[in-house]
Amino acid sequence: MKNRIFILIAVCLAALATESAFAQSKPEPPIPVRTVPPDYPSELRRDGVSGVVMISCTIDEKGDVQDATIEKSSNVSFNPSALAAVKKWKFKPARVDGAPVAKKVTIPLKFTVDET
Repeated sequence: MKNRIFILIAVCLAALATESAFAQSKPEPPIPVRTVPPDYPSELRRDGVSGVVMISCTIDEKGDVQDATIEKSSNVSFNPSALAAVKKWKFKPARVDGAPVAKKVTIPLKFTVDET
């Protein structure tokens, strides 16, 4: 009887150890560490036009922006400056189990005319 209890305890402890060995930590998203604001097209600023450009890109393992494309835009005249700005951004890369990984993200860039 004692041997059976000992074996049962050993099996339970082994199962717990195996489960914790395979447990994964929560993935960490990429975090911007350097952002560059987009140049506001002068004609749109003059006319009081605001807008949003959604940029889809991959943040690679080094924290660099790769494959940036326009996902959605309220005004195509904002697109070139939005893309140019995001390509200059730098990120702390996403991590899974502590290791840097590439991660696809969508970045919204807002163009707002200051009323001041």
